[in-house]
Amino acid sequence: MTTVKDEDILAIGRVLNNENRPLKERFRALFTLKNIGGKLAIEQIEKGFRDPSALLKHELAYCLGQMQDKNAISGLINVLKDKSQEPMVRHEAGEALGAIGDPTSIPILEEYCKDPLPEVAETCELALHRLKWLKDPKSTTENLSDNPYASVDPAPPCETKSVEELKNTLLDENETLFNRYRAMFALRNMRTKTSTLAISEGLKAGTALFRHEIAFVLGQLQEEVSVPYLKESLEDEKENEMVRHECAEALGAIASPDCLEILKKYLKDEKRVVRESCDIALDMCEYENSSEFQYADTLPEVVA
Repeated sequence: MTTVKDEDILAIGRVLNNENRPLKERFRALFTLKNIGGKLAIEQIEKGFRDPSALLKHELAYCLGQMQDKNAISGLINVLKDKSQEPMVRHEAGEALGAIGDPTSIPILEEYCKDPLPEVAETCELALHRLKWLKDPKSTTENLSDNPYASVDPAPPCETKSVEELKNTLLDENETLFNRYRAMFALRNMRTKTSTLAISEGLKAGTALFRHEIAFVLGQLQEEVSVPYLKESLEDEKENEMVRHECAEALGAIASPDCLEILKKYLKDEKRVVRESCDIALDMCEYENSSEFQYADTLPEVVA
């Protein structure tokens, strides 16, 4: 993105942090700031951690991690430490520290590997594994598939194997979470219906953290064969809300007519994070089925 004036960044920040604006507008403002980058954009994003919406705060942390800017580290550590923040927000802060990949985060991640909340502890363990992998000289010699998406993943793909071998690792409860994630991303990078179906089976396996990542990856793939699996998990009121939220957003990314109808049913779900996710997912459906050039479109509005 071209150089953006400070006053325009601040104007986008005001959209993001205005609780009276529709959530879908605030999300678009967030991703606009992510794309702009820089210290001032990070400061505007960090202001949002005071918001009552766990979904928005979760997405703030995600974007800070994807920006891979060390200026975000101290703010993310504060969120990870803050026991008043929702588990899905603290989890995302830990994952973001892993995405930034700076070794200075190792002590805090080691500390919170022992957090009583499994979502937080498992995330910090994964982030530590990623940091150690990045430091390992052997990592540069691995024959890894290319990531066709613009995401910084919580684990690298494992070396290329057959779909069946990768699926076995993915669903193996005795395997480390890091290796299961590596199998997941290797399957994702194949981008076939067969590999998508193998990933989809993960929605019935592992921990809530694992299943939530499965749903996220299915959203990246945008394959309609995964819709029945995502629908089943979204409809399961006993499922962790972090998983249901990610299933809703995946359905929004797939954006088929079936997805639209499924999402409309849960706009009044008793769980706030699920309701809001369906609202955001429907906006994503609209975007995917429109001629809009980009989702993060707030800059033209504030400059106009």
